[in-house]
Amino acid sequence: MDNSRRTATAVGALFLASNATFLLGAFLLVEPILGSPDYLTLTSASRVQVVLGSLLEFSNGIAYLGIAILMFPILNTRFRSLALGYVGFRIIEFVMQTLSDISPLALVTISEEFVGSGGADASSYQALGTLLISQRYWSFQMVTISLVLGAWVFYTMLYRSKLVPRFLSIWGLAGATSVFLIFLLDVFGVPQGVLGVLSLLMLTNELFLGIWLIVKGFNASALVSGVVPGEA
Repeated sequence: MDNSRRTATAVGALFLASNATFLLGAFLLVEPILGSPDYLTLTSASRVQVVLGSLLEFSNGIAYLGIAILMFPILNTRFRSLALGYVGFRIIEFVMQTLSDISPLALVTISEEFVGSGGADASSYQALGTLLISQRYWSFQMVTISLVLGAWVFYTMLYRSKLVPRFLSIWGLAGATSVFLIFLLDVFGVPQGVLGVLSLLMLTNELFLGIWLIVKGFNASALVSGVVPGEA
């Protein structure tokens, strides 16, 4: 039981850390630079900001992978195939997150070469920059779909096992579904409008779940209830 309590605390801390590093890295540090019209010159001037932001985003991927690894021994006793699938989705998410993080770092080099050339052959540098921005966009879409699939599996296991109150699991499933809806609108070029705020369902759920696990831990009765019938 002490080990399970420590696991719950660690998982809760990783949920909080993953969201903090992603919000800081992506929205505060990296995206304001890459989203600027003159990102080719601005990236070079903001090298430290872009590198730090990319490392924070990478830390977000490590945190999600850590959650899956820590939860596997607990979930595997109840849902062997689902628990393995959850880890698999998190590994895919981590790989896609890494690919997404490489683009800003590569842009730092491209930007420095562009500035050093005095703006010569600007069209070629612009083409390279556009390619890297596109690669980051589509890699992030793969991060999103992996996150959604993993979240559906994760919260289904939490719901069935009752390791946490079921309202948290239902909230998480609703949050993952809202992210999937926004993902579909985005990749098919449909304006999100006010639907964009639905992504807050996932964010607030993970923050609340993280705090819950740190303060309350797992449901003790669910930990000793054994294997769920049909999932052994």
